[in-house]
Amino acid sequence: MGTQKRKVTDPEPSQREAQRRRLSPAKAQPTPSDGTKRSASKSVQIITGSYDRVLRGVIATIPDWSAEGCIQLEQVSFNDNFLLDAHTSAIRCLAITPPSRSKEVLDEQKIILASGGTDEKINLYHLSNSLPPSFHSKTSSSSDLDSKLKLENPKNKELGALLHHSSNVNVLCFPTRRTLLSGAEDNTIAISRTSDWTVLSTIKAPIPRAVGRPSGDTAPPGEMPAGINDFAVHPSLKTMISVGKGEKCMRLWNLVTGKKAGVLNFDRDLLRSVDESKFSSGEGRKAIWNGEGNEFIIGFDRGAVLFSMDCKPKGRIIASPASKLHQMRYLTLPESRKEFFVTSTEDGRVLFYCLEDDYRSAEVPDDSTETLPTYRVFRELGGKKTDQKGRIKDFEILPWSDGSNSFLIVTVSSDGSIRVWRLAEDEFGDAHIPNDSLSNGSQASKQTRTAAGTPKQPIGESVKRQVGRSIGQYTTQDRITCLKAYVLLEPAHWAGSDAKGIDSASEFEGLDSDSE
Repeated sequence: MGTQKRKVTDPEPSQREAQRRRLSPAKAQPTPSDGTKRSASKSVQIITGSYDRVLRGVIATIPDWSAEGCIQLEQVSFNDNFLLDAHTSAIRCLAITPPSRSKEVLDEQKIILASGGTDEKINLYHLSNSLPPSFHSKTSSSSDLDSKLKLENPKNKELGALLHHSSNVNVLCFPTRRTLLSGAEDNTIAISRTSDWTVLSTIKAPIPRAVGRPSGDTAPPGEMPAGINDFAVHPSLKTMISVGKGEKCMRLWNLVTGKKAGVLNFDRDLLRSVDESKFSSGEGRKAIWNGEGNEFIIGFDRGAVLFSMDCKPKGRIIASPASKLHQMRYLTLPESRKEFFVTSTEDGRVLFYCLEDDYRSAEVPDDSTETLPTYRVFRELGGKKTDQKGRIKDFEILPWSDGSNSFLIVTVSSDGSIRVWRLAEDEFGDAHIPNDSLSNGSQASKQTRTAAGTPKQPIGESVKRQVGRSIGQYTTQDRITCLKAYVLLEPAHWAGSDAKGIDSASEFEGLDSDSE
């Protein structure tokens, strides 16, 4: 593997100050007047990128009330703490470093934020994982200037930019705190070391051949759409899967040698099962491994397919009613350790799927036109019932340690809205769903009728139930494209000390020892 030279640029101080434009804080919502006992609140740092080239940071302060109080009262307050003209064109992806495994430095470490866009740059920032020391001392009588200064975090700073890609940056990922992976439309995946931002290796995917031009292709004459759509690193950090533009296949890479390990072509029957017609591109849009690393999912435009470790398809995932899929995550419940596949849709829903054999349709009969069993929607969040009308472009799932085994789900829409939802583990239940009660996708929208002609629920819909409660909403003027979020610590964790950040070489010395 050849080593590609990297370029790091650091803007002048005057330019950096011009970029670091702060907004006046949003007005906090009123405190409860019903006598609800309020304890210490917790805060979440929300970071969004947009088509408008803006990188926005918002602090959401969430009171630590009882579950009933949070559901009945929307008391989350939002405050802008930074607003940057980060790129010269649209921002497509964000990535933050995972928390350190060492509990001793967890309260002292900083976080790296990387942003990529259509201007071929990867911008890098240091972000603190703690609130500013003066955050809670902000009063309503303070002037706008004082409020801005109290929301600023002196630990946040800009690092510079990486310029080793020659086309639009589509995906960024920190598999460890020592390594950054970036995929772009130049058909390369670059592996960079975070201690000095040297490009250690570059994986080059082949450019697809112009066999058939799909409908709606916008490539110039004589060229084919090319580039990395998404990639997913195995939990062992030794293998990686990737999907690209113009390719009806998935590629498997060996991260130890940096070479291709295999190619899995998507046959016509598999593409037809996820509503990919002959006029569609048939390319994979998303890729994700489950927590144990024994299964992975390839997402398409309007569906997804679950594969086992031997690359054999196990079942398909279709939204009901049908809708385009956007972001995909995995959720593991803390108490039952049950794992769910979570995806957001074009019609403003977050859908939960249990990918166990008991939660999918029976085996496909020989005379059926479908080729794969179907996993049905198990739980649903958002949608028209909760006034969530716009598409959910991205979302994050954050564990919330309040003693109730609950989660916070932060969603963003293209219309500029940021919503915070609270979801408890008890809402998932443990209902048994017999296989014969689930139907295939072609029958999901049909209704059965009793002898008297009374309509029933659509087949397979009896397992779907609305979960989660919206506890706060913040509206911006940005056309949001991507999101990252993490829970902030209290200022007391680092106030008055020179915290050990990511500049320390001891934290970034290559791959983790247990993964080599």
